Amino acid sequence: MIPIDKIIINKSKYMTQISVIIPSYNSEKTIKKTIESVLNQSFSDLELIVINDGSKDSTLEIISNFQDSRIKIFSFENSGGNISRNRGLKYAAGKFVSFLDADDIWTADKLASQLQALQENLGAKVAYSWTDSIDENDEILLSGMHITVNGDVYEKLLVSNFLENGSNPLILREAIIELGGFDESLNAAQDWDMWLRLACKFDFVCVPSVQILYRISPNSLSSNLARQEKACLQVLKSAYQVRPLTDKNIWRLSLTNLYIYLTCKALQQPFNRYKGAVAATFLWKYLLNDSSRFYRVNLILKLLFKIVVIFILPTALSTTLLTSIKTKAKKVKHSQICS
Repeated sequence: MIPIDKIIINKSKYMTQISVIIPSYNSEKTIKKTIESVLNQSFSDLELIVINDGSKDSTLEIISNFQDSRIKIFSFENSGGNISRNRGLKYAAGKFVSFLDADDIWTADKLASQLQALQENLGAKVAYSWTDSIDENDEILLSGMHITVNGDVYEKLLVSNFLENGSNPLILREAIIELGGFDESLNAAQDWDMWLRLACKFDFVCVPSVQILYRISPNSLSSNLARQEKACLQVLKSAYQVRPLTDKNIWRLSLTNLYIYLTCKALQQPFNRYKGAVAATFLWKYLLNDSSRFYRVNLILKLLFKIVVIFILPTALSTTLLTSIKTKAKKVKHSQICS
């Protein structure tokens, strides 16, 4: 985390309203669209801080081609996302700060809507929006949770990370600095840890609109599921020690949601037998923790079917079959809606 005495906070005057921080490592395929989504915001009183985290591809060249005085580029040796985010905080001059991963995209009204929500709810220090997931071609893959919770969200955030990713909230900079920034010892689930620490002390406000487009790719950090499981359990155990809980069932609910999430992540393309085996392990852990599992038979059977298909069939065949089933299901749903 950032030593607080290393950061100077000017409480009387800010150079800009919002600082946007993008950590970027070998992001040549996506960084242009990500930066454009910031520069095209309807709210323009912002600075864009890009931390080039030791990229070896053309990332730095692409960033440098932008001719916009709001962009500030800082290059370092590769150190990881958490350190890059904290480095960005050291340079940030805005009253509010928002982080954006180098492969995600914002809608044009994201910052304006979140800032308005904070200005209308002075007790809140964090504003968040809804998320949908996109593929490498910017096509919508999945709808997010679309959960609206305001005020003290701590226990609900323990049950599930309904902010869903690190590219979501707008945060009062003094609040995140007070907490020392991101935990640099974590190699996954860094955003959930940060949102939980913020939620423990500060109120949140929701903008009930999809404004974050989270990109799913095979090479993303979140695709390392074993690492993600370990980090999420570490975050949960630490969070449960922070303050007493009103509901003793929250721990079991947290594990239930964690393992259904990891099961679904393992069952995303590209398919292979190893991921099928990993999904089976996560599904078993989900069953062990979910007391309402007998009421979710359809979900369990659906996941089990995918696991069997992926584990038994060759990769190409399992991909074709599951993609075909998904396409037909979408068509049926569409016809039902339109009828």
